[in-house]
Amino acid sequence: MKTTFTKFAGYCLVIGSVLMILTMVLHPAGGDLEHIVSISNVLIISHSIAVFSVPFVAFGFYGLSENLTTNNRLSYLGFAFIVFALFAAMMAASINGLILPMYASKFSTESGQNLENVKLIISYGSKFNKAMDYIFIWGYSIAMFIWSVIIIQTSKLPRWIGFYGFILLAFVLLGFLLEYNFISVWGFRIYIFGIVSWIVLAGIFMTSKRSF
Repeated sequence: MKTTFTKFAGYCLVIGSVLMILTMVLHPAGGDLEHIVSISNVLIISHSIAVFSVPFVAFGFYGLSENLTTNNRLSYLGFAFIVFALFAAMMAASINGLILPMYASKFSTESGQNLENVKLIISYGSKFNKAMDYIFIWGYSIAMFIWSVIIIQTSKLPRWIGFYGFILLAFVLLGFLLEYNFISVWGFRIYIFGIVSWIVLAGIFMTSKRSF
């Protein structure tokens, strides 16, 4: 039963990763009010896919935490951080990709002070989205650090996956030290593609019956 659950969770990680990649491929660059209105359909579609991926990724990480559990159950601390991160990602996707384009399309014809108020609200939404992105990045990074440590210590997945996680985290830390903008469209894409590679590897090996 546990093997079946672990395999199913692994498949969910792979499915969620594919949806995350699709989101990043479709995700357009933001801009002023007029630009947001012009790309509103793409924004809604891409972020709807992002929201749809959350249950798959969350269930997959629950399976990963279960698979990596030890006597101290530290793997579930990683799961707590990932739930925190995924909630932030869902909030960002809902506000920036669903509420924002619908709001902009409805009030884009305003003028004068009303238009300035609309732009102010959109600016606030953008700042909120950036805060959620940072929470997601740090929440996921801490979770991957915890799981990578456990993988190396227990070999419940190939140990090189744990070392690969450390390499990815080292690049993230270096990027922050060099003040690289991870929450720009391209910066966030680079981060997502990096972590997705780790997620896919973990998911693939979870679907295997081999012992490591």
